[in-house]
Amino acid sequence: MVALALTCLSLLAQAIELPLAQAVPGGVAVLKLGASSARPQAEAANGVPLLVTGEPSGWSAVVGIPLSARPGLEAITVHRAGQPARKVGYRIEPKQYAEQRLSVPQAKVDLSPEDLARYERERSHQSQVIATFSTEWPSDLSMRQPTPGARSGSFGLRRVFNGQARNPHSGMDIAADTGTPVVAAAAGRVIDTGDYFFNGNTVWIDHGAGLLTMYCHLSAIDVKVGDAVAAGDRIGAVGATGRVTGAHLHWSVSLNRTMVDPALFLREVASAR
Repeated sequence: MVALALTCLSLLAQAIELPLAQAVPGGVAVLKLGASSARPQAEAANGVPLLVTGEPSGWSAVVGIPLSARPGLEAITVHRAGQPARKVGYRIEPKQYAEQRLSVPQAKVDLSPEDLARYERERSHQSQVIATFSTEWPSDLSMRQPTPGARSGSFGLRRVFNGQARNPHSGMDIAADTGTPVVAAAAGRVIDTGDYFFNGNTVWIDHGAGLLTMYCHLSAIDVKVGDAVAAGDRIGAVGATGRVTGAHLHWSVSLNRTMVDPALFLREVASAR
């Protein structure tokens, strides 16, 4: 068995700006892979492919850590042509998230058979969307806030709806009035749009190599599947569709099929076009 080598998680000076490294549940680990003439391939412990960025003088794997991850040692597997696979290890540190109590229509908590069937269909579809891993590599790993406004709900909050505990909050909520423009947080391609039971009107954008963003509760969708968008391009407008307590944008970042804290990718506040 190959021993795990704990790897420095500090940011690297490379061609594109890396997200802030925080190896905690819901965070991002940035792992140095060393130099090689060709980009290595890497995969998580569950076999999911990982984003690898850098240049021949030094590559890094950018790893999304699930909110459900337990603190302790974890490892990825790295493949290089003509060489045996090797393990690169890192340590997940503990993090305690706050609790948020919300009141919503009871039908959005205790689902009817019809609504439950709809939710299960939508969950199956979105699990396919989140598994997208395109061979185009992201042009940048820094993002802009997709709509102006204050954060009304932070990532990782342990949520209680009408007194019933539910899954932790998997994105960032930004308070804004209905109709406020929503823009793409980074360049990419639209891979899904739809009206979903919990998320309301939703847009998914693929930024490459398993890095995706999701924009929910929209009052309008101004793009269609297949559209290429630049960072800052308008994709819709803030709304109150789906399960909400008021108008806002729910914005999620997914990396290797794992929802991670969007704040780790933020570099500036966008001005809507």
